[in-house]
Amino acid sequence: MFTGIVEELGRVDRVELGGESARLTLRGPLVTSDAVQGASIAVNGVCLTVVEHDVEEGWFTVDVMAETLARTDLGDLTAGAPVNLERAMAASARFGGHIVQGHVDGTATVVERVPGDRWEVVTFTLPPALARYVVEKGSITVDGVSLTVSDVTERTFSVSLIPTTLALTTLGSKAVGDTVNLEVDVLAKYVERLLAGRTLPADLSTPADLPTTTTSEVPA
Repeated sequence: MFTGIVEELGRVDRVELGGESARLTLRGPLVTSDAVQGASIAVNGVCLTVVEHDVEEGWFTVDVMAETLARTDLGDLTAGAPVNLERAMAASARFGGHIVQGHVDGTATVVERVPGDRWEVVTFTLPPALARYVVEKGSITVDGVSLTVSDVTERTFSVSLIPTTLALTTLGSKAVGDTVNLEVDVLAKYVERLLAGRTLPADLSTPADLPTTTTSEVPA
């Protein structure tokens, strides 16, 4: 599990494409400093497993399967591209963002960037299949960054980026037309699932699990 607080802006060293998969070698000295084989590291919001690494050189390698390539923008990465990196959350760490699984739900496109005094409002397309999970002031993960939705319409949503986010993540350099990975709040999906199986009694005045009494049954 992650929290959407990017620890390091890394970069892609090498991309090896297979028939339906890819192997990425990424450079990130901080996230590699305590890495072990099998460790989880989020790359642009995608939870990936370390298969090789070199602590001294600061690089690690991950395998990306067809399902991940189809649902994310990792297949578009090229050597030299910046990436957001975050190690799996330690049990003793502060919960700085929100619950992030690293399971990307889909992708979106940057449609507008409006600079402010010390921040920038960035607007993205909103995939129809994910729209019901996105609410104003709710949480969303964009390229692995935990953000608060500042505005939402039927087709778009916006976030306000502070200087730190602009400087220390890939969101500072994303241009109009660029693709990003989205993960909606998992709590919203669980609530939807629970409510989907809930039915109300036909007569709300009499709970369905309680017996009905008549006057003849009441003791004199």
